[in-house]
Amino acid sequence: MLRLFFQIYLLPILTPRVAIAILNWNGQSFLQQFLPFVVAGTYTNKEIIVIDNASSDNSVAYLKEHFPSVRIIRNSSNLGFANGYNEGLKQVEADYFVLLNSDVEVTTGWIEPIINYMEQLPNVAAVQPKLLQFKNREYFEYAGAAGGWIDSMGYPFSKGRVFEDCERDERQYDAPSPIFWASGAAFFIRAAAFREMQGFDGYFFAHMEEIDLCWRLQWAGYEIHSYPEVAVFHVGGGTLPKGNSRKVFLNFRNNLIMLSKNLPLSQLIWKIPVRFGLDALSAVKTLISGDAGYFMAVAKAHFAYLGWLLNHRKEGLYPLRKNPKWQGYYRGWVIKDYFLKGRKKFDQIIAHKN
Repeated sequence: MLRLFFQIYLLPILTPRVAIAILNWNGQSFLQQFLPFVVAGTYTNKEIIVIDNASSDNSVAYLKEHFPSVRIIRNSSNLGFANGYNEGLKQVEADYFVLLNSDVEVTTGWIEPIINYMEQLPNVAAVQPKLLQFKNREYFEYAGAAGGWIDSMGYPFSKGRVFEDCERDERQYDAPSPIFWASGAAFFIRAAAFREMQGFDGYFFAHMEEIDLCWRLQWAGYEIHSYPEVAVFHVGGGTLPKGNSRKVFLNFRNNLIMLSKNLPLSQLIWKIPVRFGLDALSAVKTLISGDAGYFMAVAKAHFAYLGWLLNHRKEGLYPLRKNPKWQGYYRGWVIKDYFLKGRKKFDQIIAHKN
């Protein structure tokens, strides 16, 4: 009786309400493999939600049969990562959202330390745990590693991952610290801050949307942190597979849009042409190696960006701009350090400029 009273009346007051939201599109196998770890978590004041992007497999039926306690929100079509979460989370009430990829394995006590950390730091809007590879757990995972950074030309990299190189985790980045962006694979965010920013930019569909959101959060005066004392294990993808033109297109297009939304005009007038040139070099290199699909995807991304610039530039600008001191911002060119100077590790790069 006392336990029931505590759960109903005292628990919501004493602990923040956490909504763990998993976006799903035809991912029944991942839900079957990894959702039990989420359900087994020890954080008590939580709701587990699967936002389904109009899956055509048996995901929804499987959830109803095997996980009746998990709430299902069904989108009418595949809205991608950005709008899939935007629409689904409109129906969720919580103090914190935890956006979790369906292919992530978590530990039983992974929620408590990060929520406690954020409760002590009200200016921190978003946090990510350490992401390690699911199949090779001694190495950082591509999509965020121990926390995201960005260089002066808009190239994202991470503590533990620079381009395709993922470092071995030797606990070298285990201290919680400010970063530029938190990985969307395991993304803790205050619900109020998510709504204040109006969520992700739906135009992105997928890729770069969490970096853009974290950039806008910093413009609004918030901080983004990593909390690598908690680790999760991500199946992920790592480098973009050859022939996956859609991913290439979205990455290149969305990166340019993100820069145009968040950089001042004095920087854009020279950085965008330079980025066009660097993108073209990358595309020509792959074309010479026989990957015409990559080349065409980059070209299409540039044209799509120009179309966005003509039609959506003013809509994309975020009006509330303070003057933050960027955290996780590298003033150099990571592409030069990596390809020309052979600096493959995060600390090798940062030591020379920051």
